[in-house]
Amino acid sequence: MASYKELIAQRDKIEKQIEEARAREVAEVIAAVKQKIQEYELTAKDLGLATTDGRRRAVRAQIAPKYMNPATGETWSGRGRAPKWVGKNKEKFLIK
Repeated sequence: MASYKELIAQRDKIEKQIEEARAREVAEVIAAVKQKIQEYELTAKDLGLATTDGRRRAVRAQIAPKYMNPATGETWSGRGRAPKWVGKNKEKFLIK
């Protein structure tokens, strides 16, 4: 019966062989897939990889806060529904 250290050494050797075989086979598979894609003139959309129709969604700019609650440090940009802490007088919470 093999000792613990011998079994660990065998496992490490086998794991290395697995990694090498996978790397070799993955490279072959990728090359074959690329060849088929070119041969059949497939697009990302054909393969179901395209999530949009080519148009990109506009990125919204981050809006700087205009008001700050001095008690909690919470901020509000002035857009959308006002937080309760703003109340009626916005001027006292205005960031200068």
